[in-house]
Amino acid sequence: MQIFQLLGYILLPVAILLGYFVCVIISRRKQSASEKRIQNLVEEAQREAEKIKKESELAIKAELYQHREAFEKETQETKIELRQQEKRLSKREDNLERKMELLTKKERYIDTFSANLTLKEKKLDEKKAELERIIEEENRALLKISGLSKEEAERLLLSRLEKELDIKCSELISKKVTEAKESAEQIAMSLISTAIQRCAATHTAENIVSSIELPNNEMKGRIIGREGRNIRAFEKATGIDVIVDDTPGVIVLSGFDSVRREIARQSMEKLILDGRIHPAHIEEVVKETEKEIEQVIQETGKQTCFDLGIHNVHPEIIKLLGRLKYRTSYGQNQLQHSIEVSNLMGIIAGELKLDVPLAKRCGLFHDIGKAIGPEMEGTHATAGADLAKRYDEKPEVINAIAGHHEEIPIESIYTVLVSAADAISAGRPGARRETLEKYIKRLEKLEGIATSFTGVESAYAIQAGREIRVMVCPDKVNDKIAAKMCYDISKEIENQLEYPGEVIVTVIRETRFVGHAR
Repeated sequence: MQIFQLLGYILLPVAILLGYFVCVIISRRKQSASEKRIQNLVEEAQREAEKIKKESELAIKAELYQHREAFEKETQETKIELRQQEKRLSKREDNLERKMELLTKKERYIDTFSANLTLKEKKLDEKKAELERIIEEENRALLKISGLSKEEAERLLLSRLEKELDIKCSELISKKVTEAKESAEQIAMSLISTAIQRCAATHTAENIVSSIELPNNEMKGRIIGREGRNIRAFEKATGIDVIVDDTPGVIVLSGFDSVRREIARQSMEKLILDGRIHPAHIEEVVKETEKEIEQVIQETGKQTCFDLGIHNVHPEIIKLLGRLKYRTSYGQNQLQHSIEVSNLMGIIAGELKLDVPLAKRCGLFHDIGKAIGPEMEGTHATAGADLAKRYDEKPEVINAIAGHHEEIPIESIYTVLVSAADAISAGRPGARRETLEKYIKRLEKLEGIATSFTGVESAYAIQAGREIRVMVCPDKVNDKIAAKMCYDISKEIENQLEYPGEVIVTVIRETRFVGHAR
């Protein structure tokens, strides 16, 4: 056992030494192998670098060659372009030289022409002076022959020129009037006649009567009451004066407010039918009638707007529109007149391709100022325009209300159409009623304007003042002057008279020869 232990102690170092030597040998071999691999890698890398270097040099040489070729090509093109520009410049120089030569020639020609012109001007001045001298000699000779002074001759010449000018003016007026009629009259007449025919308004309007018939004369005493207390209570409640005179079976209601007059009329009729007439019952009936009339006014305004297709109307304007039912002007009911103007506006606007609802709105509200009452300031047109502006109506509607009587500048075509439709509605036969005195004065004024012209023999107003026939002296007025006279009379009538519609002026010139067979 000890021997084995001794051998183990001996062999163990030997084995360790052998293992060390073996490891050293193996490591040296590995080191030599790795050095060889490294050397091989370095040699291979060097070879690869040499190869890359050669390829880069070849690529750079190829690129330089391409750049050189491109540069040479570009240089060649630039040379060609420069040669072309040189050719163009040389051509321009040649053209400039030719133009300079032409300008030099023109300057020489102008110098020559100006010299000739100066000579001609001198000759012309000499001839002008000679002509003036000859004219002066002729004038002296003419004055000596005619026996007239220079001023008299000028007046004679001016009078002749004035006559010739009048004739020329009359010819021009006749020509222009004919042209205007040919181009505009047919269209306007067709448009207006179509509107009137399609409107189909009735010629009679409802009138509010101020007189009330009584069943018997005893009713007058009951209306007056003891010591007049009934009539005083009625007048206080309605604001309308009651006139009881000697006329049998009739009493008269008098007042400026048409709505209150209607309230008084209906209240009086109710009291007469009821038979109970005393102050307390009078106040009760009047209040009841006021409510009924207010309801009628509101419903009338709403129904009118509905019938005409007009919407978004302020309640106050609807109320004023209903009040027009009880307002008349020259015997024409104002509500019917406004409806008629609105329908005419719609028809005319449709023919002219305009806004039909807006046109009808302008026509319906054009006389809304007449419903405001006695508190109104200014004319009904300005008051109605202020009212429409207060309730946010469109600018076209406001201008149509304010300008349909030409009180303010016209800013819209709808204003012109409202004026035309208003004249059509008021000027048609039976639309309005005038007093006899005003009617006669208008006819006399119409005939007076016509007879004030020189050469007029007589003048006659016919067709209720819608036409005037003017007879002229044929020996004093020729056809040309008659045409001018017709135009002048028309303008004078427009400036001096106010009338609905239009007045036709007809100037008649005729020569009559009368013989007697005996």
